Amino acid sequence: MPEGDTVWNTARVLQRALAGARLTGSDLRVPQLSTADLTGWAIRESASRGKHLLLRLAAPDGHDWTLHSHLRMDGAWRAYAPGERWAARPAHLIRVVLRSPGAVAVGYHLHELALVPAAEEDSLVGHLGPDLLGPDWDPDEAVRRLAAHPDETIGEALLDQRNLAGVGNLYKCEVLFLRGTSPWTPVRAVPDLAGTVALAQRLLAANRGRWTQSTTGSLRRGGTTYVYGRRAQPCRRCGTAIRKEDLGERVTYWCPACQPDRR
Repeated sequence: MPEGDTVWNTARVLQRALAGARLTGSDLRVPQLSTADLTGWAIRESASRGKHLLLRLAAPDGHDWTLHSHLRMDGAWRAYAPGERWAARPAHLIRVVLRSPGAVAVGYHLHELALVPAAEEDSLVGHLGPDLLGPDWDPDEAVRRLAAHPDETIGEALLDQRNLAGVGNLYKCEVLFLRGTSPWTPVRAVPDLAGTVALAQRLLAANRGRWTQSTTGSLRRGGTTYVYGRRAQPCRRCGTAIRKEDLGERVTYWCPACQPDRR
């Protein structure tokens, strides 16, 4: 379930594998890009913006382009050594193959694939709010965007990438538990939006660079979260059974004692 830190990590894997390399072959297995040939193109940079991954390339004619992909719930990129077996996912899920002299990057079940001139990159990610792991992170702007939707539940508002980019369901649940806030609380009733935003950024930043996401400080299996994925298990604070319920289009986990419902 990719969240902002997972996409950030993925971008760094591709950066190490491909940055500076000139592609020796490409295979874009989606109808709208099936005739595109990136052979001879140079990889300038691999970057993330929230949950979006951006491969920035230089074409042989000197023009700059961006290959955009979104991982959503099930997408993944993997980097292999030349000749290494591609073992991550079934072959029918492969959407992109990029070959270089030193590595092969394979994209599985990628979404929203697009190849656009670099000058048009903003058309793909310009709607996003401040990126919690980006160099231009702006907590005040994130708070302003959240506060602009006072009647929306804080659980849904945190997942809206137009407010702040990078929070997924795991971090939504964990941040609200740690803040003692019910996911159904209207944004206008959240006592400290700035504190909520600051905690979300700290949690994502703490997990940057590793694949095991932990909000508890433990990397032990079964001990990495307070409420997420722990339905009916005892709350680590008070012992009350953790609950799970739909909120909008996603499920949410919370402790009814530590996060009293103030709807």
